[in-house]
Amino acid sequence: MRKVVLLGLLIFFIFQLTIMQATNAQQTESIPLMGNRFLTFNTVIRVNQIEAGRNKSIGQDERALHTPDRVKAFREAIEAGFPGAHITWAFSWLALNDTSANYSKIRRIVARYHYKYGDEVTFIPGAYFANAYNSTQQVNNDIHDGLVLVGKMVGNNYRPQSLVAGFLSAKNQQYLAEKEGIHVCQGNIWSQYSIDNQDGDGSVSYPYYPSTAHFCKPAQGKSDFIDCVNLDGWTVDFLAARRAGFTGGFNSRMGVGPIETLGKFGPTVGLNEMMHTTAIHFDQGFALNGFGWVTNCWELSLPYNFDYLTKWLQQIKSRWPDTKFITQGEFGLIWRKHYKRNTFNYRFVETGSGIGGSDKDKKISWFMNKHFRLALLSDVKGNDKQVIDFTNYQNTAKEPVSGSTRNWSLMGEINQKGIRPQDKPRSIETLSTKDKSLIQAEYPELFKTKK
Repeated sequence: MRKVVLLGLLIFFIFQLTIMQATNAQQTESIPLMGNRFLTFNTVIRVNQIEAGRNKSIGQDERALHTPDRVKAFREAIEAGFPGAHITWAFSWLALNDTSANYSKIRRIVARYHYKYGDEVTFIPGAYFANAYNSTQQVNNDIHDGLVLVGKMVGNNYRPQSLVAGFLSAKNQQYLAEKEGIHVCQGNIWSQYSIDNQDGDGSVSYPYYPSTAHFCKPAQGKSDFIDCVNLDGWTVDFLAARRAGFTGGFNSRMGVGPIETLGKFGPTVGLNEMMHTTAIHFDQGFALNGFGWVTNCWELSLPYNFDYLTKWLQQIKSRWPDTKFITQGEFGLIWRKHYKRNTFNYRFVETGSGIGGSDKDKKISWFMNKHFRLALLSDVKGNDKQVIDFTNYQNTAKEPVSGSTRNWSLMGEINQKGIRPQDKPRSIETLSTKDKSLIQAEYPELFKTKK
């Protein structure tokens, strides 16, 4: 009799949780894109630093860095900093299959977080950079099988709303949308070049629908449209990001991530830079674009005090109390509901923080739409503007063969990294007639009016 009662209570508990999750999902879907600030946050649980294949790993074995206690402390730090937050957990292939006591318990704990907090649990193929090491078909196989394992892990017919990938090719994102029915993917790391294990500079930094030709290229029309919202991996400082890798002793990935801020500069200066980068999007970016978005990835294995994560979130909550802290899948679907096609027109302006590669005497302005992206660099007063990036998305693009190379960048006529002779900064007036006409059609104010 007692077993029957306990079983009944368990069924009732699961039913109540299911109703609660459905209610939360409906509330999130009703949030409009425009007029809101969004924060998304994902963490990666893996076994090896780079899982180049199901049976091939590169880098450090991280088993000792993943413990149930660390998982709990991490999630508690987020709740302490921003109560009610929804985050995204991404498990690698090995993390989903490891039979040790630690990983088995971690999977059970994170599955419960979906029901307790509304967190998203998903898969990360290759623990980043899957296309650098695997064929397109192998990545598709990994995505399918990984999602099946995630569903079994969470239970109750669970299906995530997004995938975490670092970089993911157009063919794989098309498979994700058309065969797996998932329409959001963290599929690019904006401006990454000559750092980590894959390059992928050339995309738009905010959400877009990718082209079938290249994941960094926004779809130009119905013929090359992939119905998968492509999201950046983590928000970076635009001035720092214009460098290649560690050029000049700076880190091009500096922004809201802990490695380049807390790890490099310590908690005080590091948090200042994290807030500076956040403000680019939640202050002037919000005013220019009608909404703001900041995203971060804090891998569970990183050796940083979670108290600083709490402090960053507390500062965001205090300064922008209306911020919607939701999963990347929830955010991507809100964007998808607003934008049916690539009709976005993003603008960003930043004056440097003076920290690391964020030059205090410089101002950078970015213009991004489906046709092209354009970056202008000047002094803080806007004088002597120089084009440092112009990438025409109307031009033909082609991805490399999966598994053949680390370089998946889409380099335009001028690229911000400055690695080619043609990338030397220049006046907008010196661009070709074709390029100037394309820019002038969108932003006529950028050209001097002759008297």
